[in-house]
Amino acid sequence: MTDETGHYDVDGFLGGSSALTTTIRSEVRPVDGLDLLHLQCHFGLESLSFAREGARVTGVDFSPAAIEHARLLAAQAGIPATFVEADTQELPTSLDGQFDLVFASYGTLCWVASLDAWFQGAFRALRPNGKLILLEIHPLMLMTDSASPLVFGSVYLGGAAQVFQWEGTYAGGAASVSQPAVGYPHGVGEVVTAAARAGFVIEDLTEHLRDDKEHRPDVLVRDPDGWYRLSVAGQDLPVAYSLRATRAA
Repeated sequence: MTDETGHYDVDGFLGGSSALTTTIRSEVRPVDGLDLLHLQCHFGLESLSFAREGARVTGVDFSPAAIEHARLLAAQAGIPATFVEADTQELPTSLDGQFDLVFASYGTLCWVASLDAWFQGAFRALRPNGKLILLEIHPLMLMTDSASPLVFGSVYLGGAAQVFQWEGTYAGGAASVSQPAVGYPHGVGEVVTAAARAGFVIEDLTEHLRDDKEHRPDVLVRDPDGWYRLSVAGQDLPVAYSLRATRAA
């Protein structure tokens, strides 16, 4: 199995490297021995990186192609993991109360129409005292089409469906691909409120002014220290945020 876009280092992963970034590691504590549910896991690179570090991992994604590739990658790497095809807004009840940690990262909620359904599913999946860790692209970065001059291409919040034409893919390659897509803008306040409404106890919310992953090559700049930043008029804007929350006993 290979990644023709070059966006994902599949060969490196198969050779023993991890797909977990410095930012992910700063938010997620050691996972050895934990039952971990990865929502919107794509084809499983991060999921299997957690499994390689001792977690018992279940990944969920709505895409049958992604789930098939995740299972193939798990077999190729010789790493035990379970992958389930499902909408994260309608998680199977068989997952209820089965996990110590629910994790999701980068480009998750922008595809979710109902924050309430998403967080309610994550809440149900956790055991009492289980943790939710969400590491997400900041909505300010998602709405920015150009940093100089500053141009916004979408709204900050509200959740109303935003229809746009996607040229190519976010992973690069396939330049001839052109297709409509639908995204949903959710402000940070809306995200935290939905988590609390689902029953979570919020531990902390952190906004990150830098990240080690290039989510938006058209607007992010990589500084000499190797970190990516979104600088507007000499000020760094948040590029990501992390939410830690607990399902209380």
